Amino acid sequence: MMTDIIADSLTRIRNAAQRRLDTTTLLYSKTIEATVSILVDKGYLESYKVKEEGNNKKSIQVVLKYDENGHSVINEIKKISKPGRRVYQSANEIRSFKNGYGTLVVSTNKGVIANDEAFKQKVGGEVICSIW
Repeated sequence: MMTDIIADSLTRIRNAAQRRLDTTTLLYSKTIEATVSILVDKGYLESYKVKEEGNNKKSIQVVLKYDENGHSVINEIKKISKPGRRVYQSANEIRSFKNGYGTLVVSTNKGVIANDEAFKQKVGGEVICSIW
């Protein structure tokens, strides 16, 4: 039984990037779809598509992004808040990550958004993951 499908999704992306695969498939949840959408908007992934499978099941097909030398544009992707230890940050603490070169994905009362958007809206929340 899997208890943390967000960590599983991040691991699938990390492993696919290390193996230089073009695509990978993730389990579906609204939080994962919102997180992948942020990663596409920030330029870490090429695109994604939600696929309907039988028995009302869905999956997310993710297309990874590589630079002109064939290296993944993702240097590190890491789960911050874990089931045993939740990490929360206020709007002031969430301002920047890696001097603006990285992105934090934050679950707020206004939805799952990136750290720069959370700072603009002056909301804090649970830090899901970091990527740079």
